[in-house]
Amino acid sequence: SFHGVASVPSRVQPTMLFGAKASAPKKAPAFAYGLPGNFNALGGSELNWDPAGFLEGKSELEVNRYREAELTHGRVGMLASLGFLVQEKFHPLFSGDGGPAIDQIPQLPVWLWVVMGGGIAAAEAARINIAFRELDGEKLKAETALRPGYTPGDLGFDPLGFSKDLSADEFKLMQEKELAHARLAMIAAAGFLAQEAVTHATWGTVYGLPDF
Repeated sequence: SFHGVASVPSRVQPTMLFGAKASAPKKAPAFAYGLPGNFNALGGSELNWDPAGFLEGKSELEVNRYREAELTHGRVGMLASLGFLVQEKFHPLFSGDGGPAIDQIPQLPVWLWVVMGGGIAAAEAARINIAFRELDGEKLKAETALRPGYTPGDLGFDPLGFSKDLSADEFKLMQEKELAHARLAMIAAAGFLAQEAVTHATWGTVYGLPDF
């Protein structure tokens, strides 16, 4: 019996009107648009880890803004974790009583608060001026947060010349190292804060080293 013409998959490339070829599907962008930070220190391969899906559907400028925030908090975390290790016993700029840093903060003299506040404000103003776009005078909002073409974390601050004369691969490796240390430092600083808030003792005292 007649069942109709059998369908055979066409091997001819799909064409549009007048013979123009259909456009090929766009290639998906690299993870985090190729930003460093997805190196797996344990296995040595890529680790494209984004379990909460923060990067899904985000533009490159939005992803760069996330990386700028991560680097900023990570650099503060590195300073904070170092401060916890040193400042509890060594504080030559003011007559602290020693003990947990979380208890020393309210005891700081007023002049030190002013100096620290002024330094933080100056550093943030410089970072905003370099990295972020100006606000629209009418909308009071910038078109995008970061300046187009700005590399997250690149504030031009390298007084010791660590990045001087580095190749592109060497510079990317340095960026990977900074991110790895920054992420670890954020966890460490949070751990120091939690430990001192619970025990009301310095980390040295808790681990049997009261001299620290």
